[in-house]
Amino acid sequence: MTERQPPLSVQDLRRLVASGEIHTVAVAFTDMQGRLQGKRFAAGFFLDDTLAHGAEGCAYLLAVDVELNTVDGYPMASWDTGYGDFALVPDLATLRRTPWQPGTALVTADLAWHDGTPVPASPRQILRRQLDRLAEHGLTAWAGTELEFIVFRDSFEDAWKSGYRELTPANQYNADYSLLATARIEPLLARIRNEMGAAGMVVESAKGECNLGQHEIAFRYDDALTTCDQHSVYKTGAKEIAAQEGMSLTFMAKYNEREGNSCHIHLSLRDERNKSVCAGEDGDMSTLMRHFLAGQLAAMRELTLLYAPNINSYKRFRPGSFAPTAVAWGRDNRTCSLRVVGHGPSLRFENRAPGGDVNPYLAVAGMIAAGLHGIEQQLELPEPCSGNAYSADYEHLPATLREAAGLWAGSKIAETAFGSDVVQHYLRMAEVEQDAYDTAVTDWERFRSFERM
Repeated sequence: MTERQPPLSVQDLRRLVASGEIHTVAVAFTDMQGRLQGKRFAAGFFLDDTLAHGAEGCAYLLAVDVELNTVDGYPMASWDTGYGDFALVPDLATLRRTPWQPGTALVTADLAWHDGTPVPASPRQILRRQLDRLAEHGLTAWAGTELEFIVFRDSFEDAWKSGYRELTPANQYNADYSLLATARIEPLLARIRNEMGAAGMVVESAKGECNLGQHEIAFRYDDALTTCDQHSVYKTGAKEIAAQEGMSLTFMAKYNEREGNSCHIHLSLRDERNKSVCAGEDGDMSTLMRHFLAGQLAAMRELTLLYAPNINSYKRFRPGSFAPTAVAWGRDNRTCSLRVVGHGPSLRFENRAPGGDVNPYLAVAGMIAAGLHGIEQQLELPEPCSGNAYSADYEHLPATLREAAGLWAGSKIAETAFGSDVVQHYLRMAEVEQDAYDTAVTDWERFRSFERM
């Protein structure tokens, strides 16, 4: 395993800039869609100016669709407001080298208005608010995200030109846990693992998955904010490394009719002494964890929009797919949306609803908000599912983005946790996606209708 490198200090950065090893500093934030956006600065200018004063970016970056088209309905940024700027405030605890971009360092920024107040719709600020609420209970959240992706031999440019049809997957058969099959693309996987390690992440393992060319690289869990910061850097960096190798990869939730790309999220809680509070004295779940997990069940349907934010997200939710359909929990039961694993200090739960397209800040914020609802309402945890949750009599996750958006819009849990401004902002995001899909004519329609209808 690559040893974790500590984040760069400002003193380290000054030394590396003076020696010529670093010439560029990227200042980045994660947008609504979970993508890194920002600017690249000459390293000297960053040290002399940006470090003290921050940077600026157009506020439309939190008020656009996937293709960066401006859309109506966002009060924070519109033609009526003049599409002004917000401030990018570097969080120096995230300063790191990015070895896949030689000579470059990257720092994650918080978003603020020019009076210093946080931008409420910023995903990182949404998570920070939930972490602050959790801290009021004397608790901290620790999280790990497990991102799956599918690798293709085609470059991103060739994939675009082909309309993403007839691409060549890196493996031609199910490579789940196969060392032989994963060896075929070990040069790419090794680069991703090693360079993420050099960027300050603790890499645990890599393994093949079920879909053709599908793989997963796992990283060590960390405090929730750090995990989400690293998730965003890794997702962008993996694509950049694949592009440099003349290949492409996708994190989209459901690329084809085979298994989708999941992003299972593990979460546990610690107290002010940094001690796990999930297990009781008998080693089983503590009362606190039972309330927290009961909150996940109570809020699951209303907060699914944070776990499945796109039209394509909902195509993962199929019986027998290893993606959940039932609002249920079980002990080491992969048919449930919530899976309790570990024991003693490692006891935790896994949310299996999110796909590879998830915005980690929003998903983890949703899990904390749901858990706090369970704690504050002292909710009782029902009996676990010990069999097949797909065929049992449980409530189901929303089947479409439209259904999830409706549940989110009417959620008292969401309004209490996030505020009406955030609820309306992300409702508008869902409405924009839904409208774009409703007006699109697909290949499926052409093949079924062109001649035969």
